[in-house]
Amino acid sequence: MSYDPNNVFAQILRGQAPCIKVFEDQMTLVFMDIMPQAEGHLLVIPKEPASQIFELSDNAAAACMLTARKAAIAVRAALNPPGMILAQANGSAAGQTVPHFHIHVIPRHSGEFLAPHAARREDTDKLKELAKRIIAAWPELE
Repeated sequence: MSYDPNNVFAQILRGQAPCIKVFEDQMTLVFMDIMPQAEGHLLVIPKEPASQIFELSDNAAAACMLTARKAAIAVRAALNPPGMILAQANGSAAGQTVPHFHIHVIPRHSGEFLAPHAARREDTDKLKELAKRIIAAWPELE
């Protein structure tokens, strides 16, 4: 999968498409998944243009994992799920739907249905309210 600079995540990074931002630093951006698989589903993306992990620099890969860890900590503190999925797919055969590297942070509760990937758009106001809770719980880690 070659990098498409017009993919929706690249557009978000350029400010050409909206997102519900939860966190941003020099290397990464975290925002609410608009088609979540579970309540509190976040996406962590690098600012570096890379379609898959194979194209991602070591620095960007490390930054994404550190940010994904912080995101998981914040989601756990804000929403109190007993479990958490961190997932990353490479290529359409693996289920990747946007050609920009990203990590899914998905809170899990026992017996709770996990919605299909990219199946249903969530209410924007609900996502904004969840984002506020997660932002308030964001950890100050080094």
